[in-house]
Amino acid sequence: MNLTVKIGKAEFANPVTVASGTFGCAQRYYNLDEIKGLGAITLKTVTLHARQGNPPPRIVETPSGMVNAIGIENPGADGFIEQKLPSLREIGVPLIISILGHTDKEFEILTEKFNALEGIHALELNLSCPNLGKKTLVAQDPKSTSRVVKLVKKASRLPVIAKLSPNVTDISVIARAAQDAGADAVSLVNTFAALVIDVKRKRPVLGNSSGGLSGPAIRPIAVYMVDRAAQAVSIPIIAMGGIMTAEDALQFILAGASMVAVGTANFINPRAPLEILAGIKKYMKENKLHDIQEIVGSVRA
Repeated sequence: MNLTVKIGKAEFANPVTVASGTFGCAQRYYNLDEIKGLGAITLKTVTLHARQGNPPPRIVETPSGMVNAIGIENPGADGFIEQKLPSLREIGVPLIISILGHTDKEFEILTEKFNALEGIHALELNLSCPNLGKKTLVAQDPKSTSRVVKLVKKASRLPVIAKLSPNVTDISVIARAAQDAGADAVSLVNTFAALVIDVKRKRPVLGNSSGGLSGPAIRPIAVYMVDRAAQAVSIPIIAMGGIMTAEDALQFILAGASMVAVGTANFINPRAPLEILAGIKKYMKENKLHDIQEIVGSVRA
């Protein structure tokens, strides 16, 4: 049974990773030998300078999901490299580093910093975070997406993954722009822009006012968007959006995803990615499949 997935020059033992910002850097996960069974760990987004994040409350539950406005809290690139990366390397799982620059120059500097390090398998460009107070996201404009992907791809020795926003009219247009600019893969979808109001206080529940909706509530829309993107590009797709079970993950793979990233489920059950991987293996065995690629995009085959 071959579960191997390739993105650019990087090879992953299986198609299951975790979505950026949902697995944390908590040391309690690192001693679990089982975690080594994941295809990769996608880490919380790193910015050039340290960020404190948004004011609390930062998370609110909604029917079949949650809305968050964390605000990319992180120690900055240098702090991450010094404080977090050494322990992460010890896990023995391929690492995908998520980076976000507030300017083109910051994206270039971040790329150069991680280029110089060992133990990193790919860079994911966070082009779609909805919680930084910007009116327009890079991933909402094909020209901006193309520009950032090109400049990072030119500077990077690592495979480049463009993370796309669902808050667009046609995600296939943005996915194609990323591919044409040289992206080795695209990941989608990030959270949907959302607002929850406290009717008693007559004000938003979250300290940042609005946030990003994730969880099972968005899964059917996310599967649709992956299907749209898969028809527009030939590069691998890392899919995410409400994946709670192996059946959820398989929907994305059948729609055209080469890998899946488990996100909100981690807050409920940290073992979810491992259980999903086991479920994918069981499905392949029951259907006498020898290679995961036999079913990628097979809904349209």
